[in-house]
Amino acid sequence: MTLPALTTLALIVAVLIALALTRIAPDVILMAAMAFLVIVGILSPGEALAGFSNPGVMTIATLYVVAAGLKETGAIQWIAHTLLGQPKRLRQAQLRVLLPASGLSAFMNNTTVVAMFIPAIQEWAARLGLPPSKLLLPLSYAAILGGTCTLIGTSTNLVVDGLLQSEQGVSLRMFELAWVGVPLLVIAGGFIYALADRLLPNRQGALEQLEQAREYSVEVLVTPGGPMVGKTIRDAGLRSLTHGYLADIERDGRLMTAVPPETQLQANDVLVFIGAPECARELRRINGLHPAGGDVHKLDIANHRRCLVEAVIGPDFTGLNQTVRESRFRSRYQAVILSISRHGKRLPGKLGAIRLQVGDTLLLEAAQEFVPQYRYRKDFLLVSALHDSTPPDFRKAPLALGILGLLVVASASGLLSILEAAFLAAGAMLATRCVTASKARRYVDLSVLIVIAASFALGEAMGKTGAATQIAQWLLFMEGPSPWLALALVYAMTVLFTELITNNAAAVLMFPVAVSVADQLGVDFMPFVIAIMFAASASFMTPLGYQTNLMVLGPGGYRFTDYLRLGAPVSLVVGITAVGLIPLVWGF
Repeated sequence: MTLPALTTLALIVAVLIALALTRIAPDVILMAAMAFLVIVGILSPGEALAGFSNPGVMTIATLYVVAAGLKETGAIQWIAHTLLGQPKRLRQAQLRVLLPASGLSAFMNNTTVVAMFIPAIQEWAARLGLPPSKLLLPLSYAAILGGTCTLIGTSTNLVVDGLLQSEQGVSLRMFELAWVGVPLLVIAGGFIYALADRLLPNRQGALEQLEQAREYSVEVLVTPGGPMVGKTIRDAGLRSLTHGYLADIERDGRLMTAVPPETQLQANDVLVFIGAPECARELRRINGLHPAGGDVHKLDIANHRRCLVEAVIGPDFTGLNQTVRESRFRSRYQAVILSISRHGKRLPGKLGAIRLQVGDTLLLEAAQEFVPQYRYRKDFLLVSALHDSTPPDFRKAPLALGILGLLVVASASGLLSILEAAFLAAGAMLATRCVTASKARRYVDLSVLIVIAASFALGEAMGKTGAATQIAQWLLFMEGPSPWLALALVYAMTVLFTELITNNAAAVLMFPVAVSVADQLGVDFMPFVIAIMFAASASFMTPLGYQTNLMVLGPGGYRFTDYLRLGAPVSLVVGITAVGLIPLVWGF
């Protein structure tokens, strides 16, 4: 093996380890790897940057705008509420989740579908008295399976199609994948429907747990020279709050507990209230009191632009296992933590010394922009905000759905390519004001696009240096294995990569390997490439491999073992079905 091939393989191993075991952002890791390949001379700048002009990447970017129009008009939300209905039993409810989620995900980004279904299902489950843990993971799995049925159903399909166009001059049609995707959806969907109730826990999600953990400790200071100084607690009206009660007073370093209502307030008294999040808002309206936390005054935000927010810390929060002070929370998020709840209980003590963990519920004071900025980021799962976002314009929902329908018809009929149809659909969404240009920009996930485009450089380096050929030889360890066995090995290796890193990166890394395996066996490459498409989407065993799995982690109250319990048999069923069907459609 040549030195460039060894260098490329070592780089790929380093990238896999960094993606799987570190908290460094995937786009940073992949861009660093791309830069390394250019600096050491393995790739020219043009070769390294080719991914940024790939048709598949540009199609994904354009479809973000189409998804934005569907979301801003409430089209998916309207469909979700219409199709969910009023089932009387859990089994009926699961069926009503599986069918519409898989159907919608075939024609629009499955991340968008799951994002819109989560709040609808949470509200629906609470109203019907059903555990959300029995519904949300099947939702994610149904969206993944539905996305495999069409070319636009998942970004992975578009990425591999882009590679086929640029590397092999082959382009897939809109419904070509349905020959395998639909049977896969029926078989695996039926398996999920049959076993989800038995294998998934009966557990509350973060939103339901929060309803039992809405008590916070809020501290306010008696303003020196203010109207509260000299008044008794009763006269100041602090015994008749709607959302909280006075628990303690800290005066001159002494803690006074169970204070009687006749106690007179003094300047600089720290009053400790216990109550619901609304208690903090109620106290802010009382003249003569102001927040005791010094950090609140350090927020460079006008008072009229502030709001109270409840947020649950997610698995990708950058300050995990650090104290509030060490995490530099205020400067990083332009928000101040007022109180923290964990496992249904308030955390006492100084806020700055509390170590933050996944699932901690924070009561924050932040700018109004905090909610839209972090609502769909992995740092937090926002569950409540006193300042809510603008409601969707439901009047334009039929128009947005009509634009999506035209996109599907134009591309499926062969009248336009997927990219051309996506361009026209995105333009129509903007022209009809289904979504404004400023909001459309916010929906375009640059980090995902960078990860995909930078991954192309690794794939190019594997093909150019012969590293892909070497991996293919390692896969074909036995003399003259059957194409079926080789296909199963390629599929299994792609699934492993997907669970460890991300679906798109796994597909790009395995593409040159699949082509090399087919070349060495002397058979057609298409079955192997199609196997990568399905395997890269078959992420069921961990919350990390696919974004929709991560999105339901908090709302469903899931643990990693829950994914393995249901996901492992689902992954096995999907793998056996896919490997068995693919060569029947795309022959060796």
